[in-house]
Amino acid sequence: MPNHQRLHILIAESNAADITILKRIAGDCDVECDLYFARNGEEALDAFAQRGGFETMPIPDLILVNPYLPKLNGLEVLRKAKEDARIRRIPIIIFTYSERVEDLVRAYDCGAASYLLKPVDPEQFKQLTETVWAYWQVAGGQPHSGAKHKVQAD
Repeated sequence: MPNHQRLHILIAESNAADITILKRIAGDCDVECDLYFARNGEEALDAFAQRGGFETMPIPDLILVNPYLPKLNGLEVLRKAKEDARIRRIPIIIFTYSERVEDLVRAYDCGAASYLLKPVDPEQFKQLTETVWAYWQVAGGQPHSGAKHKVQAD
């Protein structure tokens, strides 16, 4: 687990309804996390570079990316993240409604740690969030470069 007891999650998501659900779940469930949102691919890159209003967000422990982001698609965000030495080891999960096999294959080819289907029901969203948190506690987090990077959120 990272040095802190709270999980810092950057979510690159343009769907306002999904953002609302994720915020509500974070407040309602036992997951100890702080959520930060980038609403398009360019904002996600700003978060990685700690600019454009993301200067104070802690380095994320986990990144969720919708592959269908505006301005710059999520797979391109994933590729650029994996090229950035500061964040390439952070697990990036593609989080989508798409069940297309070709989307799944492209995500893994670009370096995704996982490909998760978004649940339709809010209770399923909550269960998925708690499952990810439980996995994180067992897996022990991810290796940081040792530097404390800051990035800002919403």
